[in-house]
Amino acid sequence: MNPALEIGGRIRAREITAVEVARQALARAEALNPKVNAFTALLPERALAEAAAVDARIARGEALGPLAGVPYAVKNLFDLEGVTTLAGSKVLRSNPPAARDGFPVRQLAAAGAVCLGALNMDEFAYGFTTENSHYGPARNPHDLTRIAGGSSGGSGAAVAAGLVPLSLGTDTNGSIRVPASLNGLFGVKPTYSRLSRHGSFPFVYSLDHVGPFARSVADLAACYDALQGLDAEDAHQAPRAPEPVSAGLGAGLAGLRVGQLGGWFGTRQSDAARQAVAAVAAALGCAGEVTWAMAQASRGAAFTITSSEGATLHLPTLRTQLEDYEPLIVDRLLAGAMLPAAWVNHAQRVRALAAAQMRQVMADWDVLIAPATPVAATPIGQETLVLDGETLPLRASMGLFTQPISGIGLPVVTVPVQRADGVMPIGVQLIGKPWTEALLFRAAAALEAAGVCAAPVAPAFAAGAV
Repeated sequence: MNPALEIGGRIRAREITAVEVARQALARAEALNPKVNAFTALLPERALAEAAAVDARIARGEALGPLAGVPYAVKNLFDLEGVTTLAGSKVLRSNPPAARDGFPVRQLAAAGAVCLGALNMDEFAYGFTTENSHYGPARNPHDLTRIAGGSSGGSGAAVAAGLVPLSLGTDTNGSIRVPASLNGLFGVKPTYSRLSRHGSFPFVYSLDHVGPFARSVADLAACYDALQGLDAEDAHQAPRAPEPVSAGLGAGLAGLRVGQLGGWFGTRQSDAARQAVAAVAAALGCAGEVTWAMAQASRGAAFTITSSEGATLHLPTLRTQLEDYEPLIVDRLLAGAMLPAAWVNHAQRVRALAAAQMRQVMADWDVLIAPATPVAATPIGQETLVLDGETLPLRASMGLFTQPISGIGLPVVTVPVQRADGVMPIGVQLIGKPWTEALLFRAAAALEAAGVCAAPVAPAFAAGAV
């Protein structure tokens, strides 16, 4: 699957119709998805109808945006009209189909993008590996024996395999940033409350974010711009006007103050992670190491808040359908339900202190860089990691460097560092102050232009692009 903007340009130039693109994309997904297990549902009737509508608009001479006719897919916790929203679970299978699309899906539909279907994920977004016992594991297209990350693992695998050029995911503790890193993609977790989450099944209301994946910065920016818009039905969204980023991608970075997060972010990681950070730091002219003393405490606060809020949401269902939850999350939900309120209140205070301390740290910096994951993708089924001589639980440890940032809601663009052929990809976080997404996109574009970061389709899936 070619880049989104290239596909959209060919459709607008009438070199190919949107219906032809949709048919080819559907055929490719049907043929290749059994290898990666990214999709849980393909929606050919919907896709072809949306594509036909784009072609009709072109025939009428209407001016269309850059994503018109471009295929995409969504994590299966987003509402799609006529489809039951599963959120990776067995528990929700008997629910009625969604009455309408969620707001993010409606935004992409308004931009003319064509939805191919729903994507695999960790059950209820509670995980970092997408080893889903109900729907099977999402497999990393760079090595099908390895994890695609999570919880938006299907969203990452679908783009890395070239089944779609764009996908939607969510990020609570790292669920966009981890799959972006492990699948070698660009991904964005915006500032908390920047994008509407209405019409997506929640995990942790005070930590959930919506964001896209793509294989180029320009594609990611176009999708992010399309997702922006004020939603009167989302009480959690900040009342800020849209701030498009696409037009500024080529702006210079003169005077950009870049620091590298050390301390917590400089330990417990592989050589690959260290090398990736070093490459980005060199390319952006990093001026020094930065210490955020409360990083570990911020991660602990995010863990506690996640456990408590997630358990509160699911407690009624746990009482009636306990056996329908998968083993990977049920114990954590039950434990979260028993957390004392005093612990949760303390976690919220720690979170506030960590955010205040980070504001002080970032007063002297525009962008901070840090590893996205401690290691590249690991084999499916692996349970532990050995990092700096310490044995750690794998699933929780994939969020070592994403969770501290989640708790304080800062925007992050994850960039994939270009590596030698046959070497598994790994990513780096570009972290900014609140509402500075445009600056992060510019930095990512500069890294891409310099050849430091790139996101090609996984080699085994490179043939057969539209």
